[in-house]
Amino acid sequence: MPNLPPASPTPSGSAKEVEKPRPLTLKVRALAATIGGLVRLLAGTARLTIIGEEAAMATLKENNGGILVTWHGRTLLSLYRYRNRGYWALVSLSRDGDIQARNFEKFGYQIVRGSTGRGGARAAVQMLRELEKGGVLAFTPDGPRGPARKVQPGVVFFARRSGKPILPLIATATPCKRLTTWDDYLLPAPFSRAAWVFGDPIFVAPDESDEDACRRVEEALNACEAKAEGMLRKPTP
Repeated sequence: MPNLPPASPTPSGSAKEVEKPRPLTLKVRALAATIGGLVRLLAGTARLTIIGEEAAMATLKENNGGILVTWHGRTLLSLYRYRNRGYWALVSLSRDGDIQARNFEKFGYQIVRGSTGRGGARAAVQMLRELEKGGVLAFTPDGPRGPARKVQPGVVFFARRSGKPILPLIATATPCKRLTTWDDYLLPAPFSRAAWVFGDPIFVAPDESDEDACRRVEEALNACEAKAEGMLRKPTP
């Protein structure tokens, strides 16, 4: 999910103006189907221990929407958990994004295509409108290419302009495989033990600096991850 820059979209933009993605090839469809099956196997068999989800969902309801954030390398369990809820996801217009978008749609997410380099401002207009209408945005604030665990200002822009809360969450698992990618992507093993932790909601004031708000989100995500990793170090009762 790409991190859009803190641009200043105007009401003149519309969803229809967002650049159209290319038609899906058979190769993209096949790769997406393979990845989707893997997600179902790995996430669908995980044994979850979740802290704070009920309060987080209540916050989304009370504020008529919000922004769920997690690190780019920790998205697999979240992708499966929140399937078929109509949440929104930003996906780049790259060829890798074609595969990602296909999977998000198969799991019941609504997609907006755009990124920093292509279609970013128009995608931001659409996402703001969906947030204002009560939508929930799933977002990776260190995506799409990092630096890992470094929050970029895109998520702060959306929170400030919409007035919606940012809800940090981290899910991790053991046993697992950590890929040698820039984001240290985590693949839980089948039937893994998974720990899932939500942080407190974060609201961005109109006069708060991007730097301060990004730091708060970063610290919250790191605290969630540390707590989740600590849960997994404890023996199963």
